[in-house]
Amino acid sequence: MKFHKILEKDEIDRILTRITHNILEIHRGTENLALLGIQTRGVFLAERIRAEIQKAEGTKVLTGQMDITLYRDDWTRIGYHPSVKATNISFQVDGMQIILVDDVLFTGRTIRAAMDALMDFGRPSRIELAVLVDRGHRELPIQADYTGKYVETRRSETVNVLLSEHDGRDEVLIQKQ
Repeated sequence: MKFHKILEKDEIDRILTRITHNILEIHRGTENLALLGIQTRGVFLAERIRAEIQKAEGTKVLTGQMDITLYRDDWTRIGYHPSVKATNISFQVDGMQIILVDDVLFTGRTIRAAMDALMDFGRPSRIELAVLVDRGHRELPIQADYTGKYVETRRSETVNVLLSEHDGRDEVLIQKQ
């Protein structure tokens, strides 16, 4: 299998800074704003955006994490004993402007599952989506509000996001089959 590197650490850092500033420009501050990272790497990206917002604005933004495994419409295909990770939403969702954060946007099914899961916690006033990489091939009418990089891929390829908090290094690779 071949790997093609499309992003390195400094590029990922610049993208997250740009996404942060776009969020702040659109929201004009952080009131009623919360970031919700989708397990696994979306959690780390949400934490990095939170840190960038705190650096830029001097305020803390509510941040949580969610696992959407059991909300997926294909979880039985993954296996009957899926690995479920932590969901931690320690704030009231009702009336909040929630930004879901994920590493890769592909078919849209993960985001649909995340919205279903979020609704079990309350009714936000708005839900937005921030992704590091959008690779196309939507199966559902979902798009990101904040996109780091759009990459045309084949359906047979895989986009692998590696983050230092989980993988020991920051880079994004396309795995060609």
